[in-house]
Formats: sequence, C-alpha cells, structure tokens
Amino acid sequence: MKNILDLTIRETSDLLSSKQIKAQELAQAFLERARGLNKKLNSFITICDDAAFDQAKKLDELIANGQKLNPLAGIPVGIKDIFSTKGIKTTAGSKVLENYIPVYDATSVDRLKDAGVSIAGKTNLDAWAHGSSGEVPGGSSSGSAVSVASGSSLAAMGTDTGGSIRLPASFCNVVGIKPTYGRVSRYGVIAMASSLDCIGHFTKTVYDNALVLNVTAGEDSFDSTCVPKKPDNYTTKIEKGVKNLKIGIPKEYFEKLDRKIKQLILEAVKKLEKLGANIDNISLPHTEYGVATYYIIQPSEVSSNLARYDGVRFGRTREQFGPEAKRRIILGTYTLSSGYYDEYYLKAMKVRRLIRNDFIKAFQKVDVIICPVSPTLPFKLGGKVNNPLQMYLADIFTVTANLAGVPSLAVPCGFIDGLPVGMQIVGPDFSESILYRVGYAYEQGTKWYEHKPEII
Repeated sequence: MKNILDLTIRETSDLLSSKQIKAQELAQAFLERARGLNKKLNSFITICDDAAFDQAKKLDELIANGQKLNPLAGIPVGIKDIFSTKGIKTTAGSKVLENYIPVYDATSVDRLKDAGVSIAGKTNLDAWAHGSSGEVPGGSSSGSAVSVASGSSLAAMGTDTGGSIRLPASFCNVVGIKPTYGRVSRYGVIAMASSLDCIGHFTKTVYDNALVLNVTAGEDSFDSTCVPKKPDNYTTKIEKGVKNLKIGIPKEYFEKLDRKIKQLILEAVKKLEKLGANIDNISLPHTEYGVATYYIIQPSEVSSNLARYDGVRFGRTREQFGPEAKRRIILGTYTLSSGYYDEYYLKAMKVRRLIRNDFIKAFQKVDVIICPVSPTLPFKLGGKVNNPLQMYLADIFTVTANLAGVPSLAVPCGFIDGLPVGMQIVGPDFSESILYRVGYAYEQGTKWYEHKPEII
C-alpha cells in the first residue's frame, strides 16, 4: 500500500470502507504531518487535534457497525480561516478578529461535517483574503493550497474573489475549483466583496475535487444569492472523456504571455485535441479592462463589508487593520463617494456586463475555454510585498471569471525550471460537470499530480 499521506480521497475512502485502515490512524498521520511542517510552512493558523480525533473515533465505530458512509467520511480537511467554525477560532488572518470564536458553522462547513469529514485545522491566508501571494504559494487561500500539496490534508476549503483559489492551486501543483457564483453558499464566510466571492476548494486530483463539490453545492435559505438549481452529481460523468467537445482558445490571454508558459498551455491543448476535442480560436475583447474593472468594484465592496468591524460588537478596533485593508478601504470609499460613484463604480459595473457578455457569446460557439492561470511563475518570498500594483496584476487572467460569474477549474499542466504551472478550464454557468470531464481527461493522460514538492 502507498504511504498513507500520498493517497487520494478516492483511495482513502475505499480503504476506510473496506476496513484496511482506521479513521483514527488516518487522522493521526495527517495531524502529525501538519504539526511537523507548520513551523516551516505556516499553512495552519489553528490545528484541531481534539476535534479531528473525536470525529475519527465516532467514524471507526460506525464503520465497525457496517454503516454505509459518504465518500468524504474520515477525510482530513483544512478550512480556510475565513469560514465560521463553531467553537473554533476564526480570524480571517487579521489582528481585528485575532481571538474571535463563532457560535455557528458556515453552511459549507456544516455540510462537510454532515458528510463526516475530519477537520484538521484552520488554514492561513492573506488578511481578510486581500492578496495574491500568501507570500510565495499564491493567495489568498495560500494555507489551504499548501496543506494539500504538503500532505497535511486531503482537501481544503478556500474562497475565490479574483483568483484566490486558482492562483494558489497553480503555484502548488494541486487542483482548485471556483464554482459558478451562487453554486455554493457563502453563508458564514466572512465577506470580502459580496458580488464576487465564490466558495471552492483544493484537492490533489480532479475526481477528488468533484467529490467535495458533491457535498458543498446546493441551495441554502441563509444565502439569497445561492441558486436553487439542483446540483449535478459531479462524479457520474467525469470519465466520459472530451470527444467532440469544443474548446476555445482566447487570443487575448496569449498575446503577451510568457513564452514558456504559453508553450506549456498550448501543449496541454494539443493533448486534449489528441483525446478527441475540437479546438477553435475565439476572442474575449474586453479582457484588457478586467483588472481595472475588478479593482474598482472589489475595493468598493470591501470598504462596505469592513465597515461592520467597529470594535463594538466583537473583535478589536479599526486601528488593527493592516496596510492592505486600509488601502482597499480608502480606494473603495473614494469610488463610492458623492461625485465619483457614477464616474467609477457605475462605469465599472457597465464594463463588467460587457465582460460577461463576451463569455456568453463565446459559449455559444464553444463548450469550454482554456487559458493560463498566472502570467508568471511562482514568485520569490517578498517578491511583490512592496509593490501592490504588481500584486494586483497577478490576477490578470483570473478576475474576469469572477466578474462574469462563470466557473473555472485550475489543473496542473507541467513545470518550468522546477516550478509548477496551472491552466484554467472555464465554462458557462453551472457547467462544473463539463469542467471536471475535461480536467479529468487531461489529468489521466499526464499524471502531473503525482509530482510531490521537496520539503527540506
């Protein structure tokens, strides 16, 4: 048998249900790994030993009694520390909420608990989910991506407002999904920009990713933006392949792209073509306005959402906000102020509609779109920390999917100079099943997920 830390969710679930391993054995292995690496990787803010072992013990009893369980039962999962977790500290990576302990679970956490997962801990992030680096592994869901890549969890929850799942997934050689806006409930997740925030997750493989979405997707009466459309079973058609699927390549994403990254993405497209997909060149003409539009809308909504942290009801006072939070509050307050609302925010919302129309028009011609996740390779520690504009530009290929509300799946597609590169598979609203089909077909033909990082 493989090392227990190298297993996928699918493999682990089979071993648990066949009683070849125990849930307590699994929890112990992953918690020891998480604790052993945390001083070096800083992927967890809180590690939940007691809760994980209690859940594992209950699960072993159920398995011993022959009870049929969800495929996620017993699976060690990291939860980004922006999700409310009952009785477990939830900080949003900030000093304002440094000691905040919620009295309820976010809907997605509640659903994971119902499925029997073992919560390994709360993962690290850029404060308030503001940022694209997490200092090296990509942000803002940096700790979640690192926990999966390093073998400290088998899955991890994240949020994606402008690329915060896809960028870390790309930089850490794991799979990350940003579902359709409204596909997964935002209830209980500390809001960053409410019209852009999407709840997704990381896994080692595409199949595993589909298993998690099977649990978290669906209507929620606590979230009015959560769509009542019944979710698919995302694993049932995942092995169907890509024969006769139409894949679009948007010229705007490749015009000024790093030569080596461009070559790697186009090699991936050729692989899919060999598997039976049809390739077509398309245009998304308003792509160039994506970053500017995003960085008007997002800070505006950030400034509104952060206004509730006044130090009166809970948390600490506003003096504890960091430089990036202050920067976004100032930008957002300015764009929403009298005399500038029409000039900035309203105009940005009109451009957002044009960007969405680009995608709607493209999906009348193709089933999915393939493009890069990042314009650059993973950057060095401190490489962007003093240059906010360069940090914002790291999201140039990801923000448009959030502005349009469409789903996007990031999958590993190779290495350049030893550093991982990911590609995005973007589809129309609620097409996650097709994204998983394309991602699975490519993954099975390349097995990039088998490449593990060397942790010194």
